[in-house]
Amino acid sequence: METATLAGGCFWCTEAIFKRLKGIQSVTSGYGGGTIENPSYEQVSTGTTGYAEAIQIKFDPKIIPYAKILDVFWHTHNPTTLNQQGNDIGTQYRSAIFYHNQEQKEVAEKSKEDLEKEAVYENKIITEIVPFSNFYPAEHYHKDYYDTNKEDSYCTFVINPKIQKLLQKFGKDVKEEYKNEA
Repeated sequence: METATLAGGCFWCTEAIFKRLKGIQSVTSGYGGGTIENPSYEQVSTGTTGYAEAIQIKFDPKIIPYAKILDVFWHTHNPTTLNQQGNDIGTQYRSAIFYHNQEQKEVAEKSKEDLEKEAVYENKIITEIVPFSNFYPAEHYHKDYYDTNKEDSYCTFVINPKIQKLLQKFGKDVKEEYKNEA
């Protein structure tokens, strides 16, 4: 198994997306890239800790290579907005790839360059590609938030469309038990 750490806005959204992919063993919501030890949601929400809401993924690269994880990452959030995803605003919602080794760094930089060359987005991609420094799991009540709160308005209006986008663009990579989500 390998580890990937990504920040693409609200961790409820990114966790819900990545746990649906074949080859993903686990997805943990938490906080990455900040300066204090063991931050709380309340501390990170102030935007003063340097942390981003992030996920840490354990994956089998024989089933889902790191490049495919990044492809899903790029296409299921907006990597062109500074410190914002939709109505979620603040440095804690920035887009970032926290690479764990030189190979991940090179794959991330190439995937970003390729997207910019293809002009997939109208605006410039501002996603940070930085070395992994730390990650702290979020409080237990954030775990599997989407799956346990699907009727919540945030889940209905923000996460559901991301799940639909995942199914449309990456349906063949989605675990069987999630393929029929509407």
